[in-house]
Amino acid sequence: MQVDKITQQDIGLFDNDESIGLASHLNFCKSNGGKYLFDSYLSHPLSTQSDIENRQAAIAIFIKHYEFVKAMKITNGTALVIDKFFETSFKHIPVQISKPGAYWYRFWDKSDYSLIEYSVGHLSIFIQHLMQWVTVFEKESSNSTINSLVQRIHKYTDHPNLAILRNNEKITDPQQVLQLGYFFLYQYKQNTLELLQYFYEIDAHYSMATVIQKFQFVFPTWISSHTPVLKIEAAAHPLVVNPIHNDLTLSQHHNFLFLTGANMAGKSTFIKTVGIVIYLAHVGMGAPGKNIEMTVMDGLITNLTIADNVVKGESYFFNEVQRIKNTVERIKDGRKYCVLIDELFKGTNIQDAMKCSIKVIEGLQKSRSSLFILSTHLYEISDQLTKYENIQFSYFETQVKDKALLFHYHLKEGVSQDRIGYLILEREGVVDLLENL
Repeated sequence: MQVDKITQQDIGLFDNDESIGLASHLNFCKSNGGKYLFDSYLSHPLSTQSDIENRQAAIAIFIKHYEFVKAMKITNGTALVIDKFFETSFKHIPVQISKPGAYWYRFWDKSDYSLIEYSVGHLSIFIQHLMQWVTVFEKESSNSTINSLVQRIHKYTDHPNLAILRNNEKITDPQQVLQLGYFFLYQYKQNTLELLQYFYEIDAHYSMATVIQKFQFVFPTWISSHTPVLKIEAAAHPLVVNPIHNDLTLSQHHNFLFLTGANMAGKSTFIKTVGIVIYLAHVGMGAPGKNIEMTVMDGLITNLTIADNVVKGESYFFNEVQRIKNTVERIKDGRKYCVLIDELFKGTNIQDAMKCSIKVIEGLQKSRSSLFILSTHLYEISDQLTKYENIQFSYFETQVKDKALLFHYHLKEGVSQDRIGYLILEREGVVDLLENL
């Protein structure tokens, strides 16, 4: 699925100066290398149903053996020790070291021996747990991701010099310590570093499995269709505490949602939630909801956070227009896109905004190969859009009781007439401040 950096920014994928991103919130990796790979998976949503379902199946296998993987004692400290071991210069270890020679090395080169012994201890744990992982997961070879990982790890751990580690005992004999130290340092460095990379794959999949367990994400049911379909039951933003769940259905014949509601009523959060559901579903790691059905999308396009550019001399409105232009140019190829637009044309006066908005909506709704959600404060334009059968109208209601605002965050059918801007100005004491200025 095609996305750009603006879309990733709009849905809050990564950290910024103001808030923590989804990637950090969903990261349960044990190692820095696993997190790097996990972020890479998140940065590159998949494009085919087979690839998505294959990753879903791999994660499901990790869930099946979740407690085993969770108990693996390979940590970020283990990875750091291994990296440091290969970067350190030790006094040369003989190719064939006798038992007396090993004790001699330990006595005369105490600091080097201590580092070697410490490193070999971590390397032993590392290899032993990878061997155990292969034993458990080689039974799941029907999944190509798991099978490939099993084969690669088994290739490097099934070495005669590593057979001593299969009994899972701690290596304490100085001769064995130095023999293993020599082997890893001079003969198996590159292979060991490859094994670290394979562990990072395990770690990244463990993190995605943890997300499913911890946040009750679900795998979507993928629909094979030439036209776009999106059905979400009980969608919720994963960063919102005690969120309100909402349902959404978009299809070829009802592919445009015209969304209204007052400030703070929940429009922006809902749109971002839909974007997150679609995005994470295409990553293959499940998404926040109870039941999700969708077709594989060719792209996710967002127009949620626009800014002016003082350096280039570009106004907010100009950048809004450019984003809409880019959207139209992309969707005209007839492929399946989901387009999310929040508060269209905020950068111009209300009359101009209404005229521009109507023109854009009337144009976009002609594309039945894509899905659209557009939010706006301009409820007045809804009357001119009711003639289009593919446009559905929903809103978030706001109630006012004794100048107190009640936000329900439940999506309702229809168009909002709420206007609470002056009430907020008054409630926050700005009106009184101005009158007494």
